[in-house]
Amino acid sequence: MEIRPILSALLRNKTGPILVALQVALSLAILANAAHIVNERRAVAARPSGLSDEHSTFYVTVRSLSNDTPEQRLANIKRQTALLRAVGGVASVAHVSQMPLSRSGSNTGVAVNDRQDKPSAVASQYVSGDSLVQTFGLKLVEGRDFLPGELLDINEDTTADPPPQVMLTKPLADKLWPDQPAVGKTMYFGTGKDARGVQVVGVVQGLMSAHAEVGERGEQSVIMPGRLYGSEPVVLYAVRTEPGQRDRVMKEAEEALHKSSATPMITKLKTVDEDRKDRYRADVALQWMLVTVSVLLLLITASGIVGMASLWVTQRRKQIGVRRALGAKKTDILRYFITENFMITSAGVFGGVALGLALNQLLVSKLEMARLPAGYLVFGALGFWLLGVAAAYGPAWRAASISPATATRSV
Repeated sequence: MEIRPILSALLRNKTGPILVALQVALSLAILANAAHIVNERRAVAARPSGLSDEHSTFYVTVRSLSNDTPEQRLANIKRQTALLRAVGGVASVAHVSQMPLSRSGSNTGVAVNDRQDKPSAVASQYVSGDSLVQTFGLKLVEGRDFLPGELLDINEDTTADPPPQVMLTKPLADKLWPDQPAVGKTMYFGTGKDARGVQVVGVVQGLMSAHAEVGERGEQSVIMPGRLYGSEPVVLYAVRTEPGQRDRVMKEAEEALHKSSATPMITKLKTVDEDRKDRYRADVALQWMLVTVSVLLLLITASGIVGMASLWVTQRRKQIGVRRALGAKKTDILRYFITENFMITSAGVFGGVALGLALNQLLVSKLEMARLPAGYLVFGALGFWLLGVAAAYGPAWRAASISPATATRSV
């Protein structure tokens, strides 16, 4: 079939084809970027926290309402830690300064030498007087866990210096010393004359920051061995239970804490699953919104193609009848309308690719999003070509089924 007659026919009546092509272009540009954003958000929400079993891990925040001395608070921390360990179904307990994904915690600047003007990286700061490797189920990839003698009791009111040993996450170690082993290296908290050096004794595969930032910062964490105590009345305990025992252990742990205390306290229990859901609630909502918009756009685009093709069939009934009377087969009529629609869709696809790249450039410059991979536009173009053919097939088949006698009959 020659393309020139089809193109001539389209040029004689440009409004309809232009509107359909514009609709395809806008839909492709929006859908390609929407799919990219959805995929990015899904990848962010699926990032591992570093915990071996999030479903079996929860934490307890205990606020004392009594005016205890720092020494009494330290004794309470040790007593409550032992009490939680004694609850049936508990696998491990750790007194810790913060939890991953909780959106409550501290960060610190770290450097590879004390002569730097700026820190090499910003790390999420975990401090625990117990083994987080055991409680969180962290995977050691280099070096060792802290030795019992390295787990210090640190009074925050009188001591500002960090413990002499630390562990890092692998992303932070790779950031500080690319292509070099981190164990044995000296890392500094802060820069300049206030920098304080510590020795790296171990590297864990991963431990997400408390705020779970997007990008490399969310995976850069440092673990310090220290049981912090002082005038602050709030303490935090991370608890990992045996599989399937979490909910029961949470109730029994809270009851045990209240029964063991002679003074009033406020306890709050939360699971890592809840923190993950809260942290990524907006990301999940954005995903569903974009998916809904994408589906609606596809339906609107398909409806536009079907409606335009149906209108052309109605307007060309006599022309179709004449062609059939002159010997045109059903397949000729069908191929004509499919080809015509394919040409319109192709114009929209090429325009959509250019518009999609321009839209992505705007998102990159204004919202610091990642650049759109070419695959989204390629598969999007293929999808709209298939959509165009499928949407036009029904009206085209009806056109091919018109009998010459019916089509040429005077109305």
